[in-house]
Amino acid sequence: MAKIPVGVLGATGTVGQRFVQLLAVHPWFEVVAVTGSERTVGRPYREGVNWVIGGSVPDTVADLIVQPTEPTLEIGGTPPVVFSALPTADARELEPVFAAAGYAVVTNASAYRMMDNVPLLIPEINPDHTGLIAAQQAANNWPGFIVASPNCSTTSAILPMKVFQDAFGLEAAIIITLQALSGAGYPGVSSMDILDNVVPYIGGEDVKLENEPKKLLGAFQNGALAMADMRISAQANRVPVLDGHLASVSVKLGQPATAEEAIAALQNWQPPQICRELPTSPQNLLVYRPEPDRPQPRLDRDTSDGLAWTVGKVRACHVMDIRYMAITHNTLRGAASGSILNAELLAVQGYIR
Repeated sequence: MAKIPVGVLGATGTVGQRFVQLLAVHPWFEVVAVTGSERTVGRPYREGVNWVIGGSVPDTVADLIVQPTEPTLEIGGTPPVVFSALPTADARELEPVFAAAGYAVVTNASAYRMMDNVPLLIPEINPDHTGLIAAQQAANNWPGFIVASPNCSTTSAILPMKVFQDAFGLEAAIIITLQALSGAGYPGVSSMDILDNVVPYIGGEDVKLENEPKKLLGAFQNGALAMADMRISAQANRVPVLDGHLASVSVKLGQPATAEEAIAALQNWQPPQICRELPTSPQNLLVYRPEPDRPQPRLDRDTSDGLAWTVGKVRACHVMDIRYMAITHNTLRGAASGSILNAELLAVQGYIR
């Protein structure tokens, strides 16, 4: 089939570069427009971008002229699709402008994640939440819409929580994250701050970790979303690891379960049927490691091309019920790849074509 033309907003930043890199080889999407800062507008992408993610600027995008981030991009498609890698402040201002102009905005930014009628999506967890799009369009009188990906730290912890919610019910969680340097963007954290150190603060992360899982695990009913009824306490930490967010989680279940039963639930869980139609959703989505020292960032972040969850150290918790550790690649599953999967879901469901 003909590829769906798309644009990338904020294409010269680190996350924007990852979008460009991944979309350049995507079977369904083709980048036909890129936007950037005033410094880069009017220049070929290869000249305007400071490419920092490894490899080279894809030839298919290199000669595209960087455009202003305005809803005048001639993309095509129904509706025109843009992936947003904008900084939060810019996203808050500009993403609704694009939606009001008829664009489908698939965003990695945090500005509208917790808006009631904006789907916060991971296709393997809550594909039915796209049902919020109709309410969003009606409430705002938009021909377009916004669909958001969760924070990269939330992503690392969430899949086992979904499995346990389905199998046993879920009442509460304590989440501690050990987050990689790449999550801070480029140039990121000063070496003088992070070498030989752990920084026990990442602005806004604790709140995201405490709120976003409730939305992701909520129930879509009668055209609206009911947040999951659970309590979460979270603390985020920056550690001297390049890629891969590691989450240490303890959960209070709705009904008793042993560690063996929890492991069996993880090993037997299957994603929704629709995920089989998404070209980049991995066959091995949830990998359980029985070794006592796994998962580890360096060994496990790239599992299934950086799109899988690796889970281990499932044990009884003497304060809650079950504890585990999980890791995802924060700039792939937790950022650009996650948003691209959301767009694949939207295509399968008929929202974009």
